Amino acid sequence: MLRTALFAALLSVGVGGPMAAAQTTTPSTDPGAATDAKQGVVLPSTAGLQKGANSFTEAQATSRLEDHGFTGVTGLTKDDAGIWWATASKDGKSVKVGLDYQGNVATQ
Repeated sequence: MLRTALFAALLSVGVGGPMAAAQTTTPSTDPGAATDAKQGVVLPSTAGLQKGANSFTEAQATSRLEDHGFTGVTGLTKDDAGIWWATASKDGKSVKVGLDYQGNVATQ
């Protein structure tokens, strides 16, 4: 019985470890980047946005962008990769901004 429990524990650690590592988001190197486990990370470029089935509604996507300090969000559309794209302002500059299914935000 003890062997079975030990084997099950080792198996769950072995299976869970790689799965947890695959879901980890690499933190931004931008010192001004906002991070929040529920809202994703502000990435320094759109290269870090992840393709996937995006379940955010248009209103939720706008709200996420605004939560990250973007204002005047316009032209919000979702592409074939599941990434929401818009034009918005931040720090007085107009930028193209993307939001992936994990809540990560990036600018071009």
